[in-house]
Amino acid sequence: MTSAPGPIALIGSGETARAGRQAFTALLESLPRPVRIAILETPAGFQPNAALVARKIGTFLREHLPEFQPDVRFVPARRRGTVFDPDEPLVVEPVEWADCVFAGPGSPTYMVRQLAGTRTWQRLLERWQSGLRLAFASAAAIAVSRFALPVYELYKVGADLHWVDGLDLLGPLSFTLAIVPHWNNREGGQELDTSRCFMGQERFAQLVRLLPPETTILGIDEHTACLLDFAEGVARVLGAGTVTIAKQEQSYSFRHGAQFPLALLRSIATTDGL
Repeated sequence: MTSAPGPIALIGSGETARAGRQAFTALLESLPRPVRIAILETPAGFQPNAALVARKIGTFLREHLPEFQPDVRFVPARRRGTVFDPDEPLVVEPVEWADCVFAGPGSPTYMVRQLAGTRTWQRLLERWQSGLRLAFASAAAIAVSRFALPVYELYKVGADLHWVDGLDLLGPLSFTLAIVPHWNNREGGQELDTSRCFMGQERFAQLVRLLPPETTILGIDEHTACLLDFAEGVARVLGAGTVTIAKQEQSYSFRHGAQFPLALLRSIATTDGL
């Protein structure tokens, strides 16, 4: 009998706040202590302070999840062709050791470019298929989609609307996902709609039309997490906001405490709009 892949926590934002604590607690609660957590540095690997970004997350885990006695190590898979190359065995080693791997803020397209086809990513996939637990927040959640939203390129640089091929973590399980964190972002205030991960509803509607019709959009509000449990075949919503599943102009929304079948991410049968 083949075991199910490990559960995955997808976090819209707030990985070092209450929502993150809830997501990690749900993800790790059945593991023996101490829990071994590896933090993947790739999403912010282009930043001079990439190590500091990862270590702040490690500090959060140790200080706010003491019941798990977190043993934290780092995966410095920052850039191809350097001492931090994701193909270097010493870089990959913490993935072999971990009970759970986390990746978070940074650039989704950078993460895709640096990890696609590498030893780090391949080993993570192999271990996940054997039960390794995964947590992806913000940029990393986008990067593991089938179609990844190039946030910086569109929002900061003004590139033409497009999607890029993501790492497609769930593709082998027959999911075709575009994961969109920061779904309800309001940083733009009254003057600028920054919902839908800074795209705004009008621009995001145009982006949706560029996706193949079989694509399912998984929108995750800020300070909200969606826990995918493949052994049980269900997803749970944690945190302050809502998880939205949208496909072909139809959608479902689920708030904290709600549970829905993972099969819903493959087919939608409702008439609510995006």
